[in-house]
Amino acid sequence: MPLNSVNTNTGAMIALQNLNAINREYAEVQNRLATGLKVAGPKDNPAIWAIAQNMRAEFKSLDAVKNSLQRGQAIADTAMTAAESISDILGQMKEKALAATEAGLSTATRQALNDEYVALRKQIDTIANNAVFDGINLISAGSTGAVRALANTDATATINIDHVDLSTTGSAISGTLTDLLGGVATADIAAIEAASQKVSSALSKIGVGARALDRQFEMSSKLQDNYEAGIGNLVDADMAKEAARLAAIEVKQQLALEALRIANQAPSYLLALFR
Repeated sequence: MPLNSVNTNTGAMIALQNLNAINREYAEVQNRLATGLKVAGPKDNPAIWAIAQNMRAEFKSLDAVKNSLQRGQAIADTAMTAAESISDILGQMKEKALAATEAGLSTATRQALNDEYVALRKQIDTIANNAVFDGINLISAGSTGAVRALANTDATATINIDHVDLSTTGSAISGTLTDLLGGVATADIAAIEAASQKVSSALSKIGVGARALDRQFEMSSKLQDNYEAGIGNLVDADMAKEAARLAAIEVKQQLALEALRIANQAPSYLLALFR
């Protein structure tokens, strides 16, 4: 191809190619600055984008795990609060029953002690049957409610808290006296103490499960933070670096435009040959 041609301007073609390449780079940097992402879609970096998408899916799945754990925490906390109240009531029942063992009590005094004792015992059922969160009750009579909280995003592991009947018909408390009018023996006092110990044992088991839920929730939160940081490392743009690149590209754009202007003027120099 002749170097001095008015039909084909090789220099202008090369200058235009360089300018187009610089403009593409400029658009890329502008997009990164606008979105904050160096990998905004599969076109930018298919492999990195795919990895980031998988991590995003795992991140969102952990939201479901955390929601399940939080629901379990609320159910367990509700049950523990109620069970603590039942434990306190059993202590008061023992006090009334012990007072009723005193010889020579008047009929009125014994009746008053009995009324308090019966009211306390009824309150146990009220508390147990109302310890409900989101339709689940861990301590009510005849209930099969239990916690089965998700522990991972594969749904292959759960944190379990089983139901325990802390009503007056359940095995833990049913052995206590229904009233004090028939007399109170040493064995009756021992039965209330045994019921109190069983309630404490049930509280301990629920507490162990609640602690497990707390630990798993904390671990899931940390894992989610790690995923978020990992995704950021993969796809986030270095804004300071991109801003510096933009300034450099703007200079390159100006130089490329000047080179194109000079290349476009080259054919006109041939006119000097005819003067």
